[in-house]
Amino acid sequence: MTSMLKSVSNGYEIPSGLVVSGRVRPPSSKSLTQRALNLSFLAKRPCVIRRPLISEDTDLYLAALESLGYQWTRDGHQLSIDPGKFTDGGRIGCGLNGTMLRFLTAALSTVPGEWILDGSERLRQRPVGPLVEALRALGADIRYEDREGFAPISVFGGSLGGGRVELDASQSSQFVSALLMAATQAEDEVEIRVGTVVSGPYVELTQEVMSSFGAVCVHDKQAGTYRVEPVALAGVEVEVEVDFSSAAYPAAAAIVTGGSVWIEGLRRNSLQGDRRFLNVLGEMGAEVKWHDEGVEVRAGTQLQGIEIDLSEMPDQVPTIAVLAPFARGETLVKNVGHLRLKESDRLAAMVTELGRMGAAIKETADGLEIEGTWADRGAIPSSAVTVETYGDHRVAMSLAICGLARPGVTVGTPGVVAKSYPSFWDDFENLLLE
Repeated sequence: MTSMLKSVSNGYEIPSGLVVSGRVRPPSSKSLTQRALNLSFLAKRPCVIRRPLISEDTDLYLAALESLGYQWTRDGHQLSIDPGKFTDGGRIGCGLNGTMLRFLTAALSTVPGEWILDGSERLRQRPVGPLVEALRALGADIRYEDREGFAPISVFGGSLGGGRVELDASQSSQFVSALLMAATQAEDEVEIRVGTVVSGPYVELTQEVMSSFGAVCVHDKQAGTYRVEPVALAGVEVEVEVDFSSAAYPAAAAIVTGGSVWIEGLRRNSLQGDRRFLNVLGEMGAEVKWHDEGVEVRAGTQLQGIEIDLSEMPDQVPTIAVLAPFARGETLVKNVGHLRLKESDRLAAMVTELGRMGAAIKETADGLEIEGTWADRGAIPSSAVTVETYGDHRVAMSLAICGLARPGVTVGTPGVVAKSYPSFWDDFENLLLE
């Protein structure tokens, strides 16, 4: 098959005027894979992870486990992790993996040793302070190597006690997840009181994976507390489900091209927060039908603008942002100010790059306002433009989807998709029909 993606010196030229049609199985969940890896470390017993996501972030986590003395082998769709001779110190590079930084900050506080956690320049801009403050309140010895509240940090392990603690999770739900998992190995019971939690469904995912390892987390919604008792985690076999976050891209591609796609492997009863993205597409006018073998997404007659709170599925803000110019009316995205703290400032990135394409989009205090200026297909500009990805996988994939309907788009640094969806460009091409 002739490649439909033209590789140029500064990226990939996106073919426009084609229709998306076919079947695709997106990769496994990055969020669930990293939780399984973290709990495998805390369990200190042989564990097997079936169908893990194999990506840049997974490789970083496995390298960290290896540096900690763990051994791992990969056989097809199965990853086996065995605790070897545990090392009690060293420097761990987290790259751009903010989840890993936060999870290991808490996890390493439960085992004797001294580690320095660091990463890329962007990672050093992503906050970890509220988590460190809570861990310190429980007895952990964690110190900043440079700037207060940010990596690099030193963790002096074996110091996590127990008790009650307040945790500010208004910037990231990962603070809650990290502390819940580490609490299974604390000296005493841990009770965490949390106020506002952004991306709340991710905490539910954490509780689900913890349960499979034999941990019990009691959530009192009325009191706003989580309670975890120390437990010897089990060595288990867990299977990682398909990622709804990644499934959003072929779904959106079908909609902007007037096509349809079957997405295989999705669990209709999944706790993944981005499962609701399919409902949002239905509200915007797409046809979404569940079948035994997956879900079918088909373009409707006309997309409609929507007003929506995406605080519980912030990863889909870039995806909604590239659909909105093709939707009639205005689209308002609210309560996602914390997107400025992701792999990039995603709000600024989408405003800048969609603006360069000719879309009418502006940033608000906590979201985006986007006019449906391309709802009339005759209004879509066709001038050549190379868009930046800011080192952000979700920005890159979303802008590529937009380029299917907005002619002349080249996506720079396309390799950033390796963070969560290494096969994205292959799947992208395989779904395109001339």
